[in-house]
Amino acid sequence: MVIRRIAPIEENPLSYEEVQTPEPRGKEVLIRVHTCGICRTELDEVEGRLQPKMPVIPGHQVVGRVIETGPNVERLVVGDRIGVAWIYYSCGVCRFCKRGLENLCEKFMGTGCDADGGYAEYMVVDEDYAYRIPEVFSDVEAAPLLCAGAIGYRALKLTGMEDGDTIGLYGFGSSAHIVFQLIRHLYPNSKIYVFTRRRGDAPGELASKMGADWVGETGDTPPSKLNCAIDTTPTGMPVKEALRNLERGGRLVMNLIRKETPITDLDYMQHLWWEREIKSVANITRRDVAEFLDIAARVPIKPEIVEFRLREANEALRMLKYGRYRGSGVLIIK
Repeated sequence: MVIRRIAPIEENPLSYEEVQTPEPRGKEVLIRVHTCGICRTELDEVEGRLQPKMPVIPGHQVVGRVIETGPNVERLVVGDRIGVAWIYYSCGVCRFCKRGLENLCEKFMGTGCDADGGYAEYMVVDEDYAYRIPEVFSDVEAAPLLCAGAIGYRALKLTGMEDGDTIGLYGFGSSAHIVFQLIRHLYPNSKIYVFTRRRGDAPGELASKMGADWVGETGDTPPSKLNCAIDTTPTGMPVKEALRNLERGGRLVMNLIRKETPITDLDYMQHLWWEREIKSVANITRRDVAEFLDIAARVPIKPEIVEFRLREANEALRMLKYGRYRGSGVLIIK
C-alpha cells in the first residue's frame, strides 16, 4: 500500500500496487513481512500533518523473517524472526547519538515515513535497526509492541513515575492499553485513571475490563489528583485537562507526533503553576525498543488485536480515526 498523495483518509489515498522487491545492500536484510501494526502516525502521514517522502510505503511496526542478507551482515541470518520499529536510521556520530539520544538526531529517519516500511510483502532494513522477537509472542501480538508498546515505555519512563503514584491515561488506544499492563507490572501499588472521548465508548469499556481504578470522560474530575499523566489523544483539549488534574510538581508526557486540533487557553496559574510540567516524546531509541521487548516478554504483555488484510489499510486507518475498534489494529500480510 503506497502513499502517493496527501488527502483525507475518507478518500482512500493509499493505493494497492505491485512494486519491485527491494534488494539488501551492505548491512541490510530483506524481510518477508508477516504482520504490520497500524499507527496514528500513518494517519498523520496520509492526511499531511507529518510530511513523508513521496511516494512511500508506510508502516513501522513490522514483524517478519529474514529471507536474504546483504554482503556485510554479521548478526542476523536467514530464518531469523525480527521486528522493525519507528527508528530506521540515525547518524551515530552527532552529539545526540553519542549521548544515547539518537531519537533527537537531526538525520533521524522514520520507518514508513522517510524510508519504505511494512505495509508490503517485503522490506529492507539495516540489521542494526532490527530486533529479534521473543518466542512468547505471535507475529500478530508482536507487531503493536514495536511502536505502541515501545514508545509507550519511553513515555512512561519520562513521567518519572514511582510505585504508589496515581497516573492518568488520556486516551486508551493501542499504546495506552499496552502501557496499562506495563504499569501494573512495574508499579503494582499505583492507581490508574483512564480518560476517553465519550463515557461508555469502546476504549473506556476496554479500560474497565482491564481493571482501571477509575474510568471517565475527558473533562471529568477524577477522584484524586494525578502525580503524572500520559496523553495519546489527537486533540488539544486533553492537554489542558491533564494539567488541570495534575498534582503539584506533576508531569504530563505527550506521547504523539501531531495534534489534529490546537492546544488553546492554557492559563499559567491554573495549568502550570506549582512546577507542573509538559514533556513531549520525540521518536524512539533502539535501546527503548530492546528494553521494552525484554520486559514485555517477562510480563507477558498481551495486546488486544483487531486484524485487517493489507488491502483494507484505508478502512483500518479510517476506523482508527473515528475510534471504531479497541486495542491495536494489525495488518496481516503473509
